[in-house]
Amino acid sequence: VQLAESGGGLVQAGGSLNLSCVASTRTFSWYAMGWFRQAPGKERQFVAGISRSGGPTAYGDSVKGRFTVSRDNSKNTVFLQMNSLKPEDTAVYYCAADDGPVREFVPVRAPQYDYWGQGTQVTVSS
Repeated sequence: VQLAESGGGLVQAGGSLNLSCVASTRTFSWYAMGWFRQAPGKERQFVAGISRSGGPTAYGDSVKGRFTVSRDNSKNTVFLQMNSLKPEDTAVYYCAADDGPVREFVPVRAPQYDYWGQGTQVTVSS
């Protein structure tokens, strides 16, 4: 599975961005999807995840109430709507896919994911 993120860029604090990740697979609905981010000198951090069905979701504490993850299985795409952005949201954002067997499960740890995109840079200016 190949994953390709897009939608990153430079935005002022308080602004919004919508990231997209397209998966090259005919069985996109078999994968739970996640978003992670990594800032320079810091560990990769879980941002949001969504189950195979698109029902259950999970969020990192620092983005709850500001970010929303969704998916469109007909378009092999997962989205991350980011609102009320802060300078501390600045990072490279990665999309990841997990082909685990549980339909309603949302992995929240990086080692649980099997496939990764190349990342897209998000920079929030103060």
